[in-house]
Amino acid sequence: MAKYENLIPRFLKYVKVNTRSDPNSTTIPSSPRLTAFAEHLVQDLQAIGLTNVHINQQSAYVYATLPANTDKPVKKIGYISHFDTADFNSENIQPQIVENYDGHSVIKLDAAGKYTLDPAVFPNLKNYAGQTLITTDGSTLLGADDKSGVAEIMAAMEYLLAHPEIKHGEIEIGLGPDEEIGTGADHFDVADFGADIAYTVDGGPLGQLEYETFNAANAQVTVTGTNVHPAEAKGVMVNASQVAMDFHAALPEHDRPENTEGREGFFHLYSMTGDVDTAHLSYIIRDHDRDIFEDRKKLFQGVADQMNQAFGSDRVQVTIKDQYYNMREVIEKDMTVVDLAKQALEDLDIKPLIFPVRGGTDGSKISFMGLPTPNLFAGGENMHGRFEYVSEQTMERATDVLIKIVELAEQQA
Repeated sequence: MAKYENLIPRFLKYVKVNTRSDPNSTTIPSSPRLTAFAEHLVQDLQAIGLTNVHINQQSAYVYATLPANTDKPVKKIGYISHFDTADFNSENIQPQIVENYDGHSVIKLDAAGKYTLDPAVFPNLKNYAGQTLITTDGSTLLGADDKSGVAEIMAAMEYLLAHPEIKHGEIEIGLGPDEEIGTGADHFDVADFGADIAYTVDGGPLGQLEYETFNAANAQVTVTGTNVHPAEAKGVMVNASQVAMDFHAALPEHDRPENTEGREGFFHLYSMTGDVDTAHLSYIIRDHDRDIFEDRKKLFQGVADQMNQAFGSDRVQVTIKDQYYNMREVIEKDMTVVDLAKQALEDLDIKPLIFPVRGGTDGSKISFMGLPTPNLFAGGENMHGRFEYVSEQTMERATDVLIKIVELAEQQA
């Protein structure tokens, strides 16, 4: 019998439910299906035996508590995951089980073999020889991002309740919506949650421990042109699409996602539309260094200012909105939360993989709310698409880590 007998069955049950968030919505949560799923999570948390299980009306997070079973003054540890899935087909998800994967064979996802998991394309597959993989059928994403984290947190709480000999302080659980559209943590209620330190369980492969993220901004550029008949265009026409292309060309050519790695930041043009009359560009701006991040925003605005000066009018309008900041600014002031997780990994003979995230997590925002929240691995690979998969054994190891962290915290108190 598996150590965590409900871990995989619960995960498979959860991923079959469509919880895709809606980026065009203005409600909290972004879709009624997320509210329905949150209500199911409340029932499951209550069935496990957690207390104070409720849905926070401001954030739509599901909160719950595992009471302490020690008299020591232990820091309250929180575990956070999101249950919405990304902007990819999430309807009728049919997970497939590949037992004892050999680490080199090509895995057919659909019956016709149009979509495959090929180690030549996805070399990380070689790390899973002898393990059981859970994949898609090629038509949907899987939802391991982040229902693997949700299932792991629940399995850890269930195990601790069944094993009272493992002493621990009070543990707080937060399961939230709308992480994939970047709005879920905006309304996170730190006081209601009640933890002293926390972890998002939302990372990738075995051993990931992340406490440094990008600083991030969204930037919108709108260009207003002058549309006249091309036969009479000289000296009169201003082609908005051409101006938009000139704007993009004025940004540093190297500083694009496809050219950068590590701590190198970028300007990423992710959408453009336009004609002669009007054009629109959508960007994200990213950098790990806060000062360089601010310089990037100034450079971006400066390109528009120079173009407007040349036109003699404000044809290029820029709107920049900060999204989140590098949580390292908060966490490095007290590395206890990182050191505790690192020791848990090492005690379980898992090599810590610590590196700067080229992205963000809910912990980026929550850390700046006063709750230090690095990110732990949950196991998912190739997330946000049809090639997503997760290892059953990695999910079990992630659950081990959650238990070890609270055990260490109690021992060190």
